[in-house]
Amino acid sequence: MVSLLDNLFKKRNMEEESGETVLTLKDVISPSAIKIEHTSLNVSGAYTRTFFIISYPKSINDSWLSPLINWDKVFDLSLYIYPIDTADILKKFERKVAEVESQIITRSESGRVRDPQLEQAYQDLENLRDSLIQADEKMFDVGIYVTLYGRDIKELDKVETEMRSMFESRSIFMKSATFQQGEGFTSTLPLGKDMLGVHSKLNTSPLSAAFPFLSFDLTQEKGIMYGINRHNASLILFDRFSMENYNSVTFAKSGAGKSYTVKLEILRSLMFGTEVIVIDPEYEYKNLAEAVGGRTFNLSLSSEHHINPFDLPKLQDNENAQEIFRSHTVELVGLFRTMLGGLTPEEDALIDRAIGEVYSLKDISPEEGWENKDIPLLSDFELVLAGIDGTEAIMQKISKYTRGSWSGFLNRPTNVDIDKQMVVFSIRDMEDDLKPVAMYLVTNFIWNAVRRKIKKRLLVVDEAWWMMKNEDTASFLSSLVKRGRKYYLGISTITQDVGDFLRSPYGVPIVTNSSIQLLLKQSPLAIDVLQQTFNLTNEEKFLLLESGIGEGIFFAGTKHVAIKIIASQTEDAIITSNPEQIMALEEQKNAFKNTENKDYVN
Repeated sequence: MVSLLDNLFKKRNMEEESGETVLTLKDVISPSAIKIEHTSLNVSGAYTRTFFIISYPKSINDSWLSPLINWDKVFDLSLYIYPIDTADILKKFERKVAEVESQIITRSESGRVRDPQLEQAYQDLENLRDSLIQADEKMFDVGIYVTLYGRDIKELDKVETEMRSMFESRSIFMKSATFQQGEGFTSTLPLGKDMLGVHSKLNTSPLSAAFPFLSFDLTQEKGIMYGINRHNASLILFDRFSMENYNSVTFAKSGAGKSYTVKLEILRSLMFGTEVIVIDPEYEYKNLAEAVGGRTFNLSLSSEHHINPFDLPKLQDNENAQEIFRSHTVELVGLFRTMLGGLTPEEDALIDRAIGEVYSLKDISPEEGWENKDIPLLSDFELVLAGIDGTEAIMQKISKYTRGSWSGFLNRPTNVDIDKQMVVFSIRDMEDDLKPVAMYLVTNFIWNAVRRKIKKRLLVVDEAWWMMKNEDTASFLSSLVKRGRKYYLGISTITQDVGDFLRSPYGVPIVTNSSIQLLLKQSPLAIDVLQQTFNLTNEEKFLLLESGIGEGIFFAGTKHVAIKIIASQTEDAIITSNPEQIMALEEQKNAFKNTENKDYVN
């Protein structure tokens, strides 16, 4: 034991001339003590056991080490590979081939039944010898060692059983380095010292099947942490703006943690300078916006915040005014179709005509431009309709938005802006019948603002199934998903009603145009639709059914892994939606304020 410690760690480096003890890096990283036993080591209270592979099957599948690499246990793995001179190995092959051939001939001359295994071995040796002669293969001495860790012997035995089962199911057998645990532990340290020296001869093909180490990793050099990889406990670090598009979709049943997950992504994205805009149907993002110095607009029939649907986007240098005006007109027609519960072809044409005329009254046209011009209101549009024959039915429906109970919603000049790094539009207090209209209106306003200046932005559409219920709002959302990349905009779509979302003709295109997809815990009613849409295996299907809160599958491009969402205590306090936690935090805030007031009075 003393010899091993001296060779490995050299705990003290005495400076004889000065008489002082110098603390080296080895002193810092070395364990305080090692107890060596014949089947294990006790390294500062942690138990280890080292194994080596002694037997391989006749053929090894590609990536045969992948299950071990992605095993969710603590272990060290070392591979020692020593090339063997082909001329030397061919001499040994000649003798071995001659021995096997002699055995076959002897059995035949003595009249014994032929041995198929012996004949197959002869054929394999001949094939390998031919490959070596033709330089298609090379031979290597290979040592593969694994050191397992456990808090105690019982845990170590359990981990050993799992590992043996993993390998023996593939006809790969391992043996513990009995009475050589010290040497085995040293051999798996990052020192490059093969002190066990237990090798097997492998040719190029089976050896290459161990490379590369295929791991279920989704880690980039830059990006934010989305969660923990449940396959191997590694971090899932990803930058959505490095993908072919910047969009994502999140599907989960109610209470599975979808909003919590997205709020965590928002909080971490803000630290990298991303501007975030949220359409919030449930007033869930207010605390987060306040915590980061953002702004919240609560839209309702009695709200002081208003958005004029006739606002036109500010033109950029290279943009075509004719195309922008035409596109805005189409979007307005879609809004009216949503507001009025559908339009006939005749009504559609009349509204299109009225839109052009109401802008003309304000001297707004693609030729004249619209900078520094008065923007018309919905009441102006109603006056124009009054002068067009055949618009009586349309005017009757629009009147509730201009003079009726809903007049405070749309018929006002815009008084909101998005000049903060995080902006939230809440529509919780909006009437359910008006929520699709409000989401369309807000989304269109955001889209016009995004086109004014290109910045790295993230638009979060929570409870997107509200928009998918209406064909025009769904079509508009789908259009944003396809066009957002041009303006450095990522769309994050969140929904719990998977059925309504995917039944829409625009649901699947939104999914396919989203480079990131996150599936959290699902209900049995929705799982079959998701399995078909995402080509899930049965194992992945049951994983989603049995997942806990904040657990699921994370897709990024063609890769996907099982994920667990984890937040720090500070992050959790900011983004939680748990009523108990929110009440506790409010009590802490009030207690702190009371303490401050008392101190001020004193």
